[in-house]
Amino acid sequence: MLWLLLPMSHAGDIYIHEAPDGTITFTDNPPARQGYEMFLEEKPLPAPSKINFATFPLLDSFDEYILAASLRYGVDAEFIKAVAIGESGMNPNAISRAGAQGLMQIMPATATELGVEDPFDAEQAIDGGTRYLKQQLEAFGSFELALAAYNGGPHNVRKYNGIPPFEETERYVPRIMTIYEYLNVERPVRVE
Repeated sequence: MLWLLLPMSHAGDIYIHEAPDGTITFTDNPPARQGYEMFLEEKPLPAPSKINFATFPLLDSFDEYILAASLRYGVDAEFIKAVAIGESGMNPNAISRAGAQGLMQIMPATATELGVEDPFDAEQAIDGGTRYLKQQLEAFGSFELALAAYNGGPHNVRKYNGIPPFEETERYVPRIMTIYEYLNVERPVRVE
């Protein structure tokens, strides 16, 4: 997964590929020999105060879909957006090295379970990702455990009776909570 926002941390190298139809894809794990070029070398990530259109050009592009999903499923819009920022950097074409896809970085099997036909379609990704977040919130009762389940799997949250002792998940939960808190105070989701 692409981690594009974490104070005092680092993201891996980011690669870019432009398809013949003009679709641009960013990834941290490019497929071999498929025309990906270095886009951004590993460097410190921006602090929450640096969340803006320069660092995240699609930052508010999907707020309409986020608000609709928030109202539909009763999940805070800022929580949904925090997950999207942390998962893909608001890139609807993102693909992780593990195979997670789209804005909400949904794994193909999970997308199928959620009825998401095209995880690269922002509206479908946000709807499916929000439904999955809602399931985790209902199952575990807290934002932190829902995030742990979203990242590390609900079976692991149950197995360890809390946040699983996986380095990625232990970093993921506070990262997304920091973004969520920032959005609540500084950049609430709204449609003009």
